Amino acid sequence: MARQPCDGCGTPVSIAGGIANLWTLEKETTGGIDLELADGTEHFLCFECIDRLPDDREVTGEDVAGL
Repeated sequence: MARQPCDGCGTPVSIAGGIANLWTLEKETTGGIDLELADGTEHFLCFECIDRLPDDREVTGEDVAGL
């Protein structure tokens, strides 16, 4: 199972699938997603940090830095 740190909180998040899971048949789900934001930046965020982003306007890298 691969892990990647969340750009918002720094917590290592599991990334399911890929060759690492082919031989182990693990069923763990992915705990985050890559997002391309309004300012063109890309960030990997866990689902908890995604829930903390503003939903009343376009999200930017500054919002991620504020997490």
